[in-house]
Amino acid sequence: MSSSVVPFKNQRYADLKRESIQRKILFRDPEFPADDSSLFYKEPPPGVVEWKRPGKISSDPHLFVEGINSHDLYQGEIGNCWFVAASSCLAMMPHLWQRVIPDWQEQEWDPKHPENYAGIFHFQFWVFGQWIDVVVDDRLPTINGKLIYCHSNSKKEFWSPLLEKAYAKLYGCYESLSGGFAGDAVVDFTGAVFERIDLEGEAFYKDQRNQDYLFENLLKVYEHGGIISCGITAEPHELEFKMANGLVKGHAYSVTAVKRIHLRHELVAHFKTETLPMIRMRNPWGKMEWNGPWSDSSEEWSKIGDTERPNLGLTVEDDGEFWMSFEDWCKKFTDADVCSIINTSLISIHKTWSEVLHFGSWTKHGDPLLNRCGGCGNNPTFLQNPQYMFDVTKEIEEVLITLQQKDRRTFKKTGQGENVSIGFSVLKVELNRKYRIHRLLSQKSMESSVFINARSVFVRCILPQGRYIIIPSTFQAGELGEFMLRIFTDVDSGCRELTEDKPKVKCWTPLFGYPQAVTHVFVEKAERLENQDRTAGADPYVIISCEGNSVKSIVHKNTLNPQFDTSAVFYRKKPSKPITVEVWNSNAVADEFMGQVVLPGSLKDSQQKLKLQLRKRGSNMADEMPGSIILCIATDTELTAI
Repeated sequence: MSSSVVPFKNQRYADLKRESIQRKILFRDPEFPADDSSLFYKEPPPGVVEWKRPGKISSDPHLFVEGINSHDLYQGEIGNCWFVAASSCLAMMPHLWQRVIPDWQEQEWDPKHPENYAGIFHFQFWVFGQWIDVVVDDRLPTINGKLIYCHSNSKKEFWSPLLEKAYAKLYGCYESLSGGFAGDAVVDFTGAVFERIDLEGEAFYKDQRNQDYLFENLLKVYEHGGIISCGITAEPHELEFKMANGLVKGHAYSVTAVKRIHLRHELVAHFKTETLPMIRMRNPWGKMEWNGPWSDSSEEWSKIGDTERPNLGLTVEDDGEFWMSFEDWCKKFTDADVCSIINTSLISIHKTWSEVLHFGSWTKHGDPLLNRCGGCGNNPTFLQNPQYMFDVTKEIEEVLITLQQKDRRTFKKTGQGENVSIGFSVLKVELNRKYRIHRLLSQKSMESSVFINARSVFVRCILPQGRYIIIPSTFQAGELGEFMLRIFTDVDSGCRELTEDKPKVKCWTPLFGYPQAVTHVFVEKAERLENQDRTAGADPYVIISCEGNSVKSIVHKNTLNPQFDTSAVFYRKKPSKPITVEVWNSNAVADEFMGQVVLPGSLKDSQQKLKLQLRKRGSNMADEMPGSIILCIATDTELTAI
């Protein structure tokens, strides 16, 4: 993730401010003029708009009034509750908002030196892997003297409408901000990893174990400075519809706290627990709250200890913020956007991740080997998508993968602002794979994301040691677009894009030869191996070898029937030379040979599953050894056939 900052539209804040001060004029932004083109492309605001500078709206304007907090923001006349909810969460985290609002002290009004005010501000957003600095002037749209979009609860405070204006400029106009996911805005604020959780589909409220697991994860995200928001799915005619319980459908709420509440001793028997998992939210409207259990004035609060209540920030007023039990939250809300701040610092004492970031695109070409828009796995052209290879070197490892398409919101003005449906698959491949996959043989699908027309998709997976390929794609074949792929692993995964289809012809090829055939070998398992240990077992592994190259599986402990699931691909310069598959027993002193099979690797290979008897080596190859091996083999003279 780049830490350098690029000026949006090549507008440099320091230069523009200096020029305005020298000329003794207030800055007027030519790239985002104070007219209708910056407001809307379809639906005009409900009234006559007049653009006013903060000094014309308030007699004593400030960027911040008594600091910055989540109660500073109220949604205006456009449906950007997702942006306001994300901004509310951002306001609670100084280490994050001070990056989005750089030089905030210098940008503040200075009544002692009014000559230094130039009517210009700047904000920074993380856009498609790059920090972008967006400059705006301070002219804000009003109707009847009041701000019509995002505003603060104090008429003197202007950080939120100015931030919103910069975000609107980034994406074309204010109306372009109508509709979205809070998680997308959080990613733009922080570079976080965005995971969308389907509370309704997973039915967490029905499964206590999964509910507890989710709570612990959200508590961890909250305590580590992550940002969480949530909402209730609505049909088009139900957008921002207030339900009887006080919640609003099709509306984004910011999560402002995740905590365990300690009960008084006499209540433990009643609730059958010493602590209650709770969650606090805020409605960006600054009003309309949940009216069920644990709402502001509900009787449940009388059961909480006097020492605990002040720590929870309980307020009995219609300020838009309220508590719910975690169980009710899982039941009443349908989805949550969880944005984790991934620690990649090399000097941190906390858990760190190794991140790899790739930029790519789905492009069309008449040659199947050059086409890169093959669609999802339902399409026969699936393998014509970009392919990214990485290794898991630990016995088992957690891997985070996020795929983000380039935001199309800025094209809403031209009617082309809809995202395409995207997703990705993770395949376990041959341990020695170096070239693109052209045919699915034994490659095993380990994980698949959903395919959705969201800006990003995310998968958290646990993978065993091995080599893997990520294939990002659109759902439909032939759709074009740009994407960003981020992979987080515990240790360096060596992730890289596979761009070559087969070995290259090099200057020394005439001397050393060029592959004449390609062979794929998949060793599934062995059966009834000979006892090797005193405990009547063995620790077997398999080695697949061809022309001096070999692939070795992991060791399988204490078994005579190992499930190897190990594959290799060989580009063979001398197809007449056979392929050997050997089984060995791992020993502390010296490994023991347990048998082998020799495969000719000819074009007659049918890829059918074979069960072969293990045999001895050398001059005794005809002699059988205990056990058999089950494998598949495929050979082709076309090097891009496998």
